[in-house]
Amino acid sequence: MNTPAFALQITGVAFTGYPVTDIARARAFYEGVLALKSAAVFEHESRHWIEYDLGGSTLAISNISADKWKPSSDGPSLALEVADFDEAVAALRARAVPFALEPLDSGVCRLAVVSDPDGNSLIIHHRKPPA
Repeated sequence: MNTPAFALQITGVAFTGYPVTDIARARAFYEGVLALKSAAVFEHESRHWIEYDLGGSTLAISNISADKWKPSSDGPSLALEVADFDEAVAALRARAVPFALEPLDSGVCRLAVVSDPDGNSLIIHHRKPPA
């Protein structure tokens, strides 16, 4: 089968989206616990799309397709780079955020996996400086 040559010209990641079931609870977590600031809020009846700017990328949470797009700890996850790993872990523990993977040192970074209120996985990450 001959197909014409075609190359996608991907210029970046537009956003990473996480499905949530309860917008108020999700916003309390993302804005209250993770201290993210909403950059855009789209609402239509009981459906919401909330975007957070993350320094060059965007995280979105939504219940727009709640019947088809379901939260899952088995799906992709976003790694959030933190300035102080120990401080971030302590703050999350103080807020009783569940850890799906306890903090570990991979040699090149330190990371832990936490769960949002719907069970979506988020990686808390701190890259080590080059040796």
